[in-house]
Amino acid sequence: MAGPTTAQRGAPGRADTSARPPHIGPEGPRISRRALLILIGAAAALLAAFAIWALYGSSWLRVEKVTTSGVEVLTREEVEAVAATPVGAPLVSVDTDAMERRLRQKLPRIDRVDVVRSWPNGIGLKVTERKPVLLVEKGGKFVEVDAKGVRFATVDRAPKGVPLLELKPEPSASLRRFGGDRLLREAVRVTGDLPAAVAKDTEVVRVTSFDAISLRLTRDREVIWGSGEDGAAKALILSALMKADPKAGQFDVTAPTAPAVSGS
Repeated sequence: MAGPTTAQRGAPGRADTSARPPHIGPEGPRISRRALLILIGAAAALLAAFAIWALYGSSWLRVEKVTTSGVEVLTREEVEAVAATPVGAPLVSVDTDAMERRLRQKLPRIDRVDVVRSWPNGIGLKVTERKPVLLVEKGGKFVEVDAKGVRFATVDRAPKGVPLLELKPEPSASLRRFGGDRLLREAVRVTGDLPAAVAKDTEVVRVTSFDAISLRLTRDREVIWGSGEDGAAKALILSALMKADPKAGQFDVTAPTAPAVSGS
């Protein structure tokens, strides 16, 4: 009897794997890449939904308190009233830019304000007030002028240590060219250049033209400053003159290279 053929016996060295079960390693069944991507997408969607709910729908991250810092003349109550912080609203939804604009517009004494979110449930108002460097008397009251030349407030009493501006420009080509506002800015510029000791003793800043600015100091002393140009050099010369002749009554630094002292 003839034995089985090669086709019947199968190829030498090959086993029949048609009925072999799928391989399961020690880590368990393998997840297909598609299924893994679906799971990751579902987890990301759930996480995003939870984040949105936490920010807008939950009671965890809502405005509960307002803190104000940096106020000196202004009070916390008036700043917070103008800020009109939406207490109870989701903290993430507060329009901080609109609050900053409102505070600067309604409270001109504010030079800068930062409205910040203080997580998880607060709003912080960080205020920087304008500082007066000159006063303009008007109708028995005083208009405060800051270092930028901005008239920002009118007060009943003159703040201590702030000089009075006497802006009495003479009719001239200089006045027509520069105008009163430019002359005011020049006076502000001069006050910023003064040595600290001189600034402390300055009672009045007089301006009659662009290049005719003078100072009245305590003890009836006078400084003829000239224009606002070369302020740093004039300040150095003035300090030296005052040290050399502390009893002098008048110091002229109009031309820093040729200063003069009189009334000793």
